[in-house]
Amino acid sequence: MPGWIRAYVRVVEAVNYRVGRFAMYLLFVIMGILIWSSITKIAGVPALWTLEMAQFTLVAYYLLGAPYSLQLGSNVRMDLLYAQLRPRTQAWWDVITIFALIFYLGVMLFGAVESTTYSLEVGERSPTAWRPYLWPIKIVICLAFVLMLLQAFVHLFRDIATLRGEEL
Repeated sequence: MPGWIRAYVRVVEAVNYRVGRFAMYLLFVIMGILIWSSITKIAGVPALWTLEMAQFTLVAYYLLGAPYSLQLGSNVRMDLLYAQLRPRTQAWWDVITIFALIFYLGVMLFGAVESTTYSLEVGERSPTAWRPYLWPIKIVICLAFVLMLLQAFVHLFRDIATLRGEEL
């Protein structure tokens, strides 16, 4: 494989590794928010922001962890037959199916960018009592889709290398 592909794979996987490891700790942030929510409810003065903030943090946790999950190969896969295939046949199957993932992620990224642009232009806020701006979480969603798309191409390059008998 060309040197630029090897460099691309190295950089994207290093970034997704770090972002994924960071995202793992967002689970503790979610727990802290929900504990604070419980404490304020028991005290009789429930915080308005806790439910939505927990939801926003969960979105970041889930979406920023997805590229890392794909990188580790821990994504969900229907492997009734796949696991029994030879590695080269698995690579062929992955090369074919990765294009569906790339198309899906491209469509999702397009929609996320459109929604984020609208949110920034209009100053979109949540219709709840807390009324937070929505653009910060929408930017995180766009970033997550970009990272997932980059990781999907890494997956494609690895499968092509496998088909060529190379190691990436």
